[in-house]
Amino acid sequence: MVESLEESKDTMDLLGLLCLIVGFPVSSCTPLQYRSRGKSWEERADEIAGYREVAKKIIGLAVYGDARNRAYEKLANLTDAVGPRMSGSKNLEQAINYMYNTLKQDGLENVHLEPVKVPHWVRGEESAVMVEPRNYTLNILGLGSSVATPPEGIQAEVLVVQSFEELKRRASEAKGKIVVFNQPFLSYKETSIYRSSGASEAAKVGAVASLIRSVTPFSINSPHTGWQVYKEGVTQIPTACITMEDAQMMGRMAKRGQRIVVQLIMNAKSLPDANSFNTVAEIIGYKYPEQVVLLSGHLDSWDVGHGAMDDGGGVAISWEALSLLKDLGLRPKRTLRAVLWTAEEQYGVGARQYFERHKESISDFNLVMESDMGTFRPLGMQFTGKPLARKVMREVMKLLEPINATKLEEPAEGIDVNIWMQAGVPGASLLNDNGKYFWFHHTEGDTMTVQDPVEMNLCSAVWAIVSYVIADLDEMLPR
Repeated sequence: MVESLEESKDTMDLLGLLCLIVGFPVSSCTPLQYRSRGKSWEERADEIAGYREVAKKIIGLAVYGDARNRAYEKLANLTDAVGPRMSGSKNLEQAINYMYNTLKQDGLENVHLEPVKVPHWVRGEESAVMVEPRNYTLNILGLGSSVATPPEGIQAEVLVVQSFEELKRRASEAKGKIVVFNQPFLSYKETSIYRSSGASEAAKVGAVASLIRSVTPFSINSPHTGWQVYKEGVTQIPTACITMEDAQMMGRMAKRGQRIVVQLIMNAKSLPDANSFNTVAEIIGYKYPEQVVLLSGHLDSWDVGHGAMDDGGGVAISWEALSLLKDLGLRPKRTLRAVLWTAEEQYGVGARQYFERHKESISDFNLVMESDMGTFRPLGMQFTGKPLARKVMREVMKLLEPINATKLEEPAEGIDVNIWMQAGVPGASLLNDNGKYFWFHHTEGDTMTVQDPVEMNLCSAVWAIVSYVIADLDEMLPR
């Protein structure tokens, strides 16, 4: 038996050297008793169970106490004062200044802004009219980064397809036409590829523009916008989303053999990248201040609606979680850091630059959390991490029994924290009853009317309890 830490290290170093010589992974040659000197599982579970009273206090303040409906009011103040917050816009700049000042007024610590460069695309005026087989105005929203049409617009016959495969089969019919994608909604992940890549796929076969059926399972004649990406070396053509109803109508017309002609006008333009900021606030840990539990939402939104659901709710509960803990005098061992991302809608531009700035201290990031799929009635959390870390999270979720939010599913999701999870940092996202999320996603309907103050109270409690307990445990989550 090794009698001292120094002897233990020497033995492990020797074993590691032998492993390298014979070509085995070092971890497979390390004796089991040296692989973890931390607490036993029973001790970990008992430690987590000891936070039940703390969890009840947080729930009491957030759901029944003086902080009731506060997250909702915070969000309403932001959206009413600023409205939509598009990347590169004056509105986003105003929102960042608003959040910086209010976070400081709230008494949070180390409130600061971290500079980033973000895309700046401007929609401009846009319209689409079907001129054959009848005169009909289409409801459209240009897709982010789209180029403009010529000033006089584009008038062309329409080719309606339901998939990229059908487009390839009918490639000879596409030249000089406007391709309309009438793809069915399967899931957001599966279907959004038409929004992100439809223009380039249509351009490859000679189309002059593309119109994408909005990525949604439900519609009240509502177009849903979003970012799209031109493929390198492919002609850039104008692209917009149309409503589910209009895409289906043109699909029916095409099946009847009717000739469809559309006049499309778009004045969109891309300006040079703009200066922007990620907004940061903290409760600094009292024992390991360099170690971080990061909780987040994105402050930017689309230029339609008010960005209340996507992702003002995630911003509000990340702010409110810190406020709840501050009000209760709860300071964890590790630092709790709220980051309000910028340019998430452009595929996490702000978050990627944050990662590059902080990746040298990646070993100090204990857990990264993101709420960007709605703040409706919480069901629990989604999690990505090693099996032992998942066991820890399952115990933490038991603390949420009073509000019936104990589920733990995998994986976690969030564009802004994916890069951290890919690098091995455990990640978590809010699991909520978001069946109607994609009804309003990226539309004019994303306003405060979608939000419910009681549900936001519950989400804030979940966010505060999980982040605080993980930040206050004696040991970091296993990596």
